[in-house]
Amino acid sequence: MNSQSNAAKTVAILMKRYPQKADMDLGNPADSLIATIFSARTTDAQVLKMFPAFRQRFPDWKSLARAKESDIAKSINTIGLYRNKAKSVKALAKMIIRDYDGRVPKTMDELVTLPGVGRKTASCILSACFDVPAVAVDTHVFRIAHRLGWSKGKTPEKVEADIKKLLPQKMWGEVNRTMVRFGREICIGGKKPKCWMCPVAEWCAYKPKTKEPTERR
Repeated sequence: MNSQSNAAKTVAILMKRYPQKADMDLGNPADSLIATIFSARTTDAQVLKMFPAFRQRFPDWKSLARAKESDIAKSINTIGLYRNKAKSVKALAKMIIRDYDGRVPKTMDELVTLPGVGRKTASCILSACFDVPAVAVDTHVFRIAHRLGWSKGKTPEKVEADIKKLLPQKMWGEVNRTMVRFGREICIGGKKPKCWMCPVAEWCAYKPKTKEPTERR
């Protein structure tokens, strides 16, 4: 496993390469939470495309809580699992109004009780919206942590725990934000990551490193 210093160097380099905020960080807890729920098994681009019209129709928790599930589903039918997500968001709105006075809760224990919210989504919200140190382990973070040698964990929870041991708390929130873009661009899924382009290859345990393909003549 990589040393703590090399792990911190890795994240620092990725922070410089990917300085932009997370795609689902929409500037406030309510929008960010709903968008993150919508992003499951769907591209962020698809969510961002449909979200303004969705919010225009359902601008607050009350309008979502009162709406028919079928109407919510119709407004988000361009994303994956839209029926399940419509059900979750309606139940989410009711619970936030009933139990949290219309405000998104600020702790992991409270967030994971909400419909459609697991540790990954909760960690994203804690980090982006409330500046609470949290490591959100999605498919990109899970894959990259294994390739780097940071974890051999077989579950997101174990990978999260291993990353927290390696990195200072101030970097926890940067892991998902940077690695999602890194995973899309360079450390891609499958057996052929673009190692020749990787800015942190010298601290990566993945072998054998891939080489830049040569054009056939």
